[in-house]
Amino acid sequence: MQNRIIALIFCLVSFSTYSNAQDKGSKQYQLLEKALKQYQTLNAKGKWPQITYSGRNVLKLKDTAAVIPLIKERLRLLGDLRRVRDGNAFSLPFEEAVKHFQLRHGLEDDGTIGPAFMKALNMPLEKRIEQLTANMNRIKEDTVGTSGTRIIANIPEYKLYVMEDNREVLAMDIVVGKTSNPTVVFSDSLETIVFSPYWNVPASIVKNEILPAMNKNGSYLQRQNMEIIGKEDGLPKIRQKPGPDNALGSVKFLFPNKYNIYFHDTPAKTLFDKQKRAFSHGCIRLSQPYELAQYLLKDKQEWSDTEILRAMGSGSEKWVKLDKKIPVSIIYYTAWVDNSGVLNFRDDIYGHDDRQAGL
Repeated sequence: MQNRIIALIFCLVSFSTYSNAQDKGSKQYQLLEKALKQYQTLNAKGKWPQITYSGRNVLKLKDTAAVIPLIKERLRLLGDLRRVRDGNAFSLPFEEAVKHFQLRHGLEDDGTIGPAFMKALNMPLEKRIEQLTANMNRIKEDTVGTSGTRIIANIPEYKLYVMEDNREVLAMDIVVGKTSNPTVVFSDSLETIVFSPYWNVPASIVKNEILPAMNKNGSYLQRQNMEIIGKEDGLPKIRQKPGPDNALGSVKFLFPNKYNIYFHDTPAKTLFDKQKRAFSHGCIRLSQPYELAQYLLKDKQEWSDTEILRAMGSGSEKWVKLDKKIPVSIIYYTAWVDNSGVLNFRDDIYGHDDRQAGL
């Protein structure tokens, strides 16, 4: 759990313009460069066969299997296991090593060996080398601030952080855009909170999802608490009224941008139970929207906790302008070294690493 909390701190406190050789960004670059050399050394030895486990059930503590010694040696080479012992037994030290590996790869840290674990364990060294190189290149180009209050969301980690200088004040799970509707990497400033919002349905969703549903069911709009408010470019303009089933939930946070991306609540709370959370149409859904609103309005006496909850459940849209804009950075890092010195990897969900590698 601790690794999850600090996993992205490196980018919050150390990703800055790379022009200053003494800055924190340079330190993170050097840490990844060191990791890169270690992977290149392993790759040069030419011994990284695929480890196969064909058992029907996951391997867990107290199990025995012929494949376990191979996995132990792989974890030792990767730095998750100090030394190989206990033969083919799934021992407690081995379970801890499995959990360590799971945590730093964004997997559920249940200490068992299943398909997701084996896939990450068998990732070719060449792919990890490409991944490290791609993220080192991102550090050179990154301009995320390192001081003041700011909000940073890392897409591949499915996490959002609120920082005050180098201090983390809030962290939460997020849902990001699916591969067909990827969340864009950019920076802007959060300036408005909207309680009990209407959802103005994007034209693409109206065309591809709402109209087909309306053709199948004449009462679709009524059932979805939606209404037509006009017409534009040959399509009806549709919005969903505030309410418990509103797609934006009970609050949204606006940082106006050309991509029409924002943070918002969601009625689909069960999505946060999943490890991989790329399900949205591009906007970022928050697991703790109330806590973010509470933090942003903490200096406004009229916005007590009770008033925030009342506004979120009122069913009447209310806009609140912040006294001071808060910088927002949506970033894309799939490899980093955290504050504990642990190398982390995440899936390249949008293929940005592959594109940088020219694949």
